[in-house]
Amino acid sequence: MSSDTEHSGAHAGIELPAPTSFPIYFAFGITLLFAGLVTHEMVSWVGLAAALVGAVGWWREVLPLEREEPVPLQPESERAPRIEPRPAAVEHLVAGEGQHRLRLPLEVRPFSSGLRGGAAGFVAMAVVACGYGLIAQGSLWFPINLLAGMVLPAVVDADLEQLRAFHADAFALAALMHATLSLLVGLVYAAVLPMLPDRPQLFGGIVAPLAWTAVAWSSVWIVNPALEQYISWAWFIASQIAFGLAAGMAIARVQPVEVYQSLSLAERAGLEAAGVAQEREEPE
Repeated sequence: MSSDTEHSGAHAGIELPAPTSFPIYFAFGITLLFAGLVTHEMVSWVGLAAALVGAVGWWREVLPLEREEPVPLQPESERAPRIEPRPAAVEHLVAGEGQHRLRLPLEVRPFSSGLRGGAAGFVAMAVVACGYGLIAQGSLWFPINLLAGMVLPAVVDADLEQLRAFHADAFALAALMHATLSLLVGLVYAAVLPMLPDRPQLFGGIVAPLAWTAVAWSSVWIVNPALEQYISWAWFIASQIAFGLAAGMAIARVQPVEVYQSLSLAERAGLEAAGVAQEREEPE
C-alpha cells in the first residue's frame, strides 16, 4: 500500500481492490469442464464458456489498470490503541518441572528391544498354550491346530481326534502366524510402554492382554465359528498375560536411550562450541 492512496481529514481512507464475482464464474466453469468428462460433453462446453467469461472478466478487472475503491478509515478515537513493545526475558521451561511434559518420555527403548520382547512373549505364550493342550486335551498339537484353523479350512472341519493329531502344514502355518504377531506386538510394546505415566508393566502384562482377550471373545464367532467350542478362555487369558509379562520384562531390561527432548536447542542443532554441550571424554 503506497502513501499516495491515503487521505487526510474527515475523508481519510485507503484504496483497496474492488470486489468482483468473476473468480467465482471461472471456478464454476472449471468445475463443469471436468464434470463433463464423466457426464456429458455439453456440460464441458458450458463449463468452458463460463470459464472463459470468468477469465476475461477477471483479467479486465486488473489490467491495464487495477479497479479500486476507497475504504474510509475509522476515526482516531475508535481505533485500537497502538501496541507498545515491552522487552522482557523469556522464561525457559525445564522438562519435569511445573507439570511440563510429564507425559512425554525422556528415555525410550530402541526398537530392537521390541523384537526381543516379542520373542520372549512368543516362548512364554507357546509354553502356556501347549501346557493347556497336554493337560486338558492330552495333545501338544491341539492349540497349534486351533490357531491354524483361523486360516486352514480343513482344520475347521476336523473332529476332536484330528485336532489332537500332528499336521505339518498346520504346524508351519501356526508357527509363522504366532511369530509374526508376537514380533509386531513386541514392537508396539517398545513404543507405547515408555509413554505410560505409571506402572507400565501393569498395563503391558495385565490391562492390554485383558483388552485384546475381550476383543477376541467378541469376534471369534466371526473369525473361527467352528472352533469356538474348543477354546478355553481361562487358558487363553493365562497365555495372553504370560506374553505380556514376558515381553514387558524383556523390554524393561534393555538400557533406555535419551530422546532429543532432554537436550538443549544448541545440542539438537548440532552446534559445537565451548559451554554449549558437555565436554566429551577423550579415549585413553
